[in-house]
Formats: sequence, C-alpha cells, structure tokens
Amino acid sequence: MTKQNTDPLLLAGQVLAIIIQGVMAFAGVVLVIVTPFVLFFQDKINAEIQAEHGDVLTAFPAMPLAGLFVVIIAVVALIFLFFGRLRAIIGTVGDRDPFVPENADRLSTMAWLLLAVQVLMIPAAGFGLLVAEWAKQIEDSTFSMDAGLDLTGIMMVIVLFILARVFKQGAAMREDLEGTV
Repeated sequence: MTKQNTDPLLLAGQVLAIIIQGVMAFAGVVLVIVTPFVLFFQDKINAEIQAEHGDVLTAFPAMPLAGLFVVIIAVVALIFLFFGRLRAIIGTVGDRDPFVPENADRLSTMAWLLLAVQVLMIPAAGFGLLVAEWAKQIEDSTFSMDAGLDLTGIMMVIVLFILARVFKQGAAMREDLEGTV
C-alpha cells in the first residue's frame, strides 16, 4: 500500500489479514508438533485416562484425533494462503490499481482455496464425531461437534468465482481502453 493512501478500511483489512495469517501460522506449528505426540504417546495417554476414570472408558481415540489434526493442519494452511491473496488484493486497491489480471487470478485462487476448505470439512466432521463419541463417556464432558453443510462458505466460493470473472472482465476492458487512447 502506498503511503499517500491512508484509507482506514484498507489498513484495517491489511492488519486483520496479517493477524489471521499469524494465528494460522501459530496454529499450524502447534498442530504439527502435537499430532505425532498423540500417536507416539497414546499408550501413556490411555494409562493416564485409566488411572483417572478406571475401566469405564474405551481406548483413547488417538488415530481419529490425529486424523482430525491432520485435516485441520491442511485447513489452516489453506486459510493462511487465502489471506495472503487477500493482502495482495488490498495492496493493489491501496495503490489505486485493482483491475489487474493478477487480482482476477488471486480471486479465483481464493475461491478454490475456500472450496478445498469446504471439502476438507467432510473428513474433519467424521473424525470429530468419532472423538466426540468417545468424549461422551466422560462425566461432565462438554466436547461437541457440529457437522453440517456450511451454506455461507459455499456462497462465498460462488461469490469469489463471480468476482474473479468481474475483475478479469474489468482488466480486459481497461486494456482495451488504454489501447484506444
């Protein structure tokens, strides 16, 4: 973003995108570290659970939990990339040059990234439901899993694909206009 442009909305968008990318990076690193521990130490985790709750619980669902973590790592990476593209678009708006072919490509990529997130929510819900079923055995447990169709996310994917076409058309019209002047 240029120094002349001090649009508070663009600045807020850039700051928010940076914060979200930072949170996603942190979450990704934590999950990459924690996932192998869940698998390698599942016997120790089971022993601790047995010591605290006795034989009333089935075995700790290490594989479903690790599967959930792996899917979440992929989702976190996709969201990180999404907000990177958004930051680049905000930068071109701040430079007063948004109708460039790169932004059409960025919007299309953002749509594909969100579509991938929507698809990854299917196995995430499956793994989450397995973990939630196990957690129900624990007294005073509050773990729950909401597994449903996210219409807002699907609409966002469609809107981004449409905006990508709008930006592509705008960039082409701009090139035609510049060619006639």
